[in-house]
Amino acid sequence: MWPQEYHIRALERADLDAVLTIEQASYSQPWTREQFEQELNNPAAFLDACAAANRLAGYICYWLIADEMQILNIATARQFRRQGIAQQLLDHAFNRCAEQGLSSAWLEVRAGNTAALTLYQSSGFKTDGRRRAYYRDGEDALLMVREFKDQKFQE
Repeated sequence: MWPQEYHIRALERADLDAVLTIEQASYSQPWTREQFEQELNNPAAFLDACAAANRLAGYICYWLIADEMQILNIATARQFRRQGIAQQLLDHAFNRCAEQGLSSAWLEVRAGNTAALTLYQSSGFKTDGRRRAYYRDGEDALLMVREFKDQKFQE
């Protein structure tokens, strides 16, 4: 069961300092403030935040174009990891997109990011391909997909 003190809401510009702190602690090549601001202005983009006791615990950024979801970015603050927050953010996004006829979700993940791979595999994603030397440091990306066929969503 997920603690009641956590709640998911739309990410706001006022959250960007906290988002950048989490982003920089989570990724070797973090997004910039400008990238997050671009997504906040993108009509196809959704940015959701998970807040806990007035602190940002995590966030997700994704697009919904037609019936396909593209997950661009998801991260959890170090002190909130392993508490199910990333899973709750994913489930929230799936539910939100299901209302608009979600058929599939796609993402790219570093081939060596075992924590993320575990999360995505437990969420029903399957590896659909590999992008060799996809990241600036030469690491491969795995292309992952989850198909949604007549699924009921719960949050």
